[in-house]
Amino acid sequence: MALREQIDEALRAFLAETNFTGSGALITDLDGTAVHEFEGRIVIPDPVACGLKRLNDLGRPIVLNTLRFPLNVIRTFGREWYAITNAPLPLVSLNGGVVGYLREDAAGDIVFEELDAFPLEPGEIDEVLTGVRGLLANGVDDLLVFYYARDWTLGETIWTPVREKIPHLRAKYTSASSIVCLSVDDLRDSLMAQDVCMMFLLVEAPQDRLMAYQHVKRSNFATRKGVDKLFGVRAIADRLGVDLQASVGCGDTQMDSFLSGVGLAVHVGSRDLEHKGLLRTVKIESSQELGELLFRLGGLQSEALQ
Repeated sequence: MALREQIDEALRAFLAETNFTGSGALITDLDGTAVHEFEGRIVIPDPVACGLKRLNDLGRPIVLNTLRFPLNVIRTFGREWYAITNAPLPLVSLNGGVVGYLREDAAGDIVFEELDAFPLEPGEIDEVLTGVRGLLANGVDDLLVFYYARDWTLGETIWTPVREKIPHLRAKYTSASSIVCLSVDDLRDSLMAQDVCMMFLLVEAPQDRLMAYQHVKRSNFATRKGVDKLFGVRAIADRLGVDLQASVGCGDTQMDSFLSGVGLAVHVGSRDLEHKGLLRTVKIESSQELGELLFRLGGLQSEALQ
């Protein structure tokens, strides 16, 4: 399917306005944008893989920008992503909380190599735990705290206040490395003893049971103040020598704040997003169209280099 004429025109204008061919990058969210679940497996759609490979072959860096934690990216589709570039792959993880590379080690395994990390301050951890204490005091124990250490090998830890739920949680959250049941004081001691780059509070109680503690959201991500996907991509762009105004960003949710920091923002899917590109914004419907857009962008770059 040919790209819509207005999108093709936007790509041409973006290339004319910037030095994408020399200093730009392709920055993409993963879930719902560049990867999808198919028959219980996370996959990179073939059109997206082809488009990314074409841009990489032309020398454009590819940056992954995701809420997922590094160990999860590695376990689910790290090898497939690495195969696209066969070189260290820049990764912004945990909503900007840590940035680095996926690379192949001497044993042939995909590992994460940190460049920068931005752990929560003690007061920010206490703020999350204040919400937890308030919920428990009001009889709400249908809550979980997910947390992610700077040490990427530790993966995902889930805290529950109800020990009997641990077997159910192990079956439900198979990505978790550890599920613990501690007092809130002991949980605090554990969190304060390590660098934690992101926390996620999930409350599974019905809405009427939350009324007593309304300032706690049903789901809430916590990173250091000012740290998000845009912050993270700026941090890694400095390391890569990438001009973000000359770069393309692709995302599908309001969490994809980095879209407002790139020259060309590509909105994927049906949602109306507030984050607009610095120069241009286009909207496409699916990963199929994203693959076509990336492949066409590579073709236009090839023409520009001739």
